[in-house]
Amino acid sequence: MTFTATPKQNTSSTLSTRTAGLVNLQRAIEAQIIGQHALIRNMLICVLCDGHMLIEGMPGVAKTTAAKALAEGVEAAFHRIQFTPDLLPSDLIGTEIYIHEKSDFTFRRGPIFNNILLADEINRAPAKVQSALLEAMEEKQVTVGHHTYPLPELYMVLATQNPIEQEGTYNLPEAQLDRFLMQTIVDYPTPGEERKNLAYDEARRSHNIPEQTKAVSTQEEIFAARQSCADIYVDEKLKNYIVSLVTATRDPQKYDGRLAAALRYGASPRATLALLRCAKAMAWLDGSDYVSPHHIQTVAPDILRHRIILSFEAEAQNISRSDIIKMLLDVVAVP
Repeated sequence: MTFTATPKQNTSSTLSTRTAGLVNLQRAIEAQIIGQHALIRNMLICVLCDGHMLIEGMPGVAKTTAAKALAEGVEAAFHRIQFTPDLLPSDLIGTEIYIHEKSDFTFRRGPIFNNILLADEINRAPAKVQSALLEAMEEKQVTVGHHTYPLPELYMVLATQNPIEQEGTYNLPEAQLDRFLMQTIVDYPTPGEERKNLAYDEARRSHNIPEQTKAVSTQEEIFAARQSCADIYVDEKLKNYIVSLVTATRDPQKYDGRLAAALRYGASPRATLALLRCAKAMAWLDGSDYVSPHHIQTVAPDILRHRIILSFEAEAQNISRSDIIKMLLDVVAVP
């Protein structure tokens, strides 16, 4: 079966116009981050798809810097909160304060009500705090007592975690992991990028690099970009391909014996929706008016990585989730 694109009519001038709204945002982030192109691309995809992002990497690889750069580039309220073992749900959501003059309680909102929330080292907070994020991330609302408070229309959680420091950390619940649209693994920079980092740091410390003082992308531009992104054409064969990729994680024995031995639980229906939305967003960023198999295969690892659970045999053999996803992409036929 061969995939043939039959996209909607779209001129090149229309494509350049629709992508212009986020070009300045991308450039603003790249001006502060040397390399890490996949991380920057995935952050923009999450912005376009109205999703949340989990960033995992070793210390010092610009996880927090990248998240702050995105927040600074958007005309929106931003708050960074350091997750610690003694953090309480009220520190995140807010609490009701008794006002003596009114003889009544008033809800004082917490940092979760900002447009962009940077949850730094999210795995250092206990389960009770993690559960406070579930409703906010999925339904964009917070319930306190008998009252429900809506979150802003532009709402995004950017969370970071360190994969090696396990003392004083908690595994994120599977239900919470599933609510992250993407999980991106940030690797060390290349030697060339490291050299550019040295030059950038010297220039910054000698005040030869101007500080960014204002946002470069408005919320209206982001909302318009989301609408344009939703109109990207996806062939029915590719929709079937997306469904096959996800269902192969649930019934791997139908595709490959090695895959079946390595997987204990497959991805949820959120993965299917995420693959479609993120493939559209990547096509949009590429200036294309239709989704190709390449777009799906590129975003698949970051969408499926945190949604599958390996078998005990796979863990004993040090088979990684990335290895499993690579195997998955090899055994599922491309249209």
